[in-house]
Amino acid sequence: MRIGKTMTLLCALTLVLSACSSGGSKGGPSTTGATETKTETAATDTENKGAEKESEQTYKTPDMDFDMGGRTIKVVSWWDMTIPEDNPDNIQRKKNLEELEKKLNFKMEYVAIDYGEYQQKVTASLLAGEPLGDIVRLGKNYTIPTLVKQDLLTPVDEYTKNPVAFNQNVTNQFMQYNGRGYGFTENQANLVQGVFYNRTLMNKLGLKPLQDYVNEDGWNWDTFLQVAKEANKDTNNDGKLDSWGLANPSPLEFALASNETSLTKDNKQNLEDPKTIEALNFISRIVTEKVARPTEGGDWKEPGQFFRQGNTLMYTGALHELSGIKKDMPDVDIGFVPFPKGPSASTYHSFEGLYQSLFIPKAAKDPDKLLYIWEKINDIDSMYDYPDQATYETLFTDENDIKNAKEVAANLAVLDHGTFPNLKFYDFLGEITGGTSVSTVVEKYKAPFQAAIDEVYGSK
Repeated sequence: MRIGKTMTLLCALTLVLSACSSGGSKGGPSTTGATETKTETAATDTENKGAEKESEQTYKTPDMDFDMGGRTIKVVSWWDMTIPEDNPDNIQRKKNLEELEKKLNFKMEYVAIDYGEYQQKVTASLLAGEPLGDIVRLGKNYTIPTLVKQDLLTPVDEYTKNPVAFNQNVTNQFMQYNGRGYGFTENQANLVQGVFYNRTLMNKLGLKPLQDYVNEDGWNWDTFLQVAKEANKDTNNDGKLDSWGLANPSPLEFALASNETSLTKDNKQNLEDPKTIEALNFISRIVTEKVARPTEGGDWKEPGQFFRQGNTLMYTGALHELSGIKKDMPDVDIGFVPFPKGPSASTYHSFEGLYQSLFIPKAAKDPDKLLYIWEKINDIDSMYDYPDQATYETLFTDENDIKNAKEVAANLAVLDHGTFPNLKFYDFLGEITGGTSVSTVVEKYKAPFQAAIDEVYGSK
């Protein structure tokens, strides 16, 4: 697939060359050149006005000149965030950083800490007033509200207004507390989650293409269950099912996000919300109607293993799993559709339950300058038409799959029930999947959920 901006330039060049080759009629003065010049000038003026308008709409912090005194700025994460030179965008970022280091007299150092010990080490350093870095990556679950309430982090929303350099949803929505934004990131991409399906098996079973449901705006919980049941077949007539429709027996978080709801909402339990009840009843139907492939006693990896066997149609998962799936299933055509819309939803969604971003510790000096530097590193004219384009075009071969991934990524839901250590999510889910009625489970858990929330936010 060609990059859109390049195509635009090529098309413009083709039009100009075509016009120039037409020439005037023989034997008399030609006005074609003058007409073309006027046309090209008008087109250029229109493009310039469009560019000026776009520039006016995109906020950029004015250029500043200051001296960081040779300071080393440490960026701490659970992976090495050194800017790679693996694509034109990152090459430009790297160049920007090198120029800024010379101009403003600082050095950027990237520190990687093993994920298994990351939270404990970084949190301890913040509590001690000696942060491991000037910019640190933190998970939302243990940061908001816990660390923010202790005044350990600096609000950043007044410095992150450039939408090219900062993902506006992160600061202004996902990482908010009491009306201020604390987290930031340059990454404009979101986690893609949805339904991977075996197109080869779908065709073998003679099922209606899943993409048709999406195209007809008919991909909802009812059609999802219908498709899964249709794929539960005894294909060799031995009296036992050998083909299944759904690998995952309890995709509760997918259901919550796809119905635009959650188990918790800020400092309140949300179990009694009608949208939440709908999601819980949907999961209950998967169980009571025996829709999913039965467990064989495996662990959390079992659904993925079922899907890789090639006899299960659908698997709910995340995009980062796809390369491994394709490696394990080289002869199978893998497709992707959104998780179906719930009855109260307006669009398709992806979700994230362990959201993370960058923060600036309160003890770090000059947060305004740190964020200015971060903005100027990442304020680039991307060669891509949308975030993660190169990844999508590498993993997917079908344009519909790409379109579906883009749609769910644009509508990310962040679920926060993981914020509360004593909220017994798996016990709660286990009762639903064990066949207990939704009304009974909700009544049993609403008070314990609220108590777990109050432990973190404080009861009022």
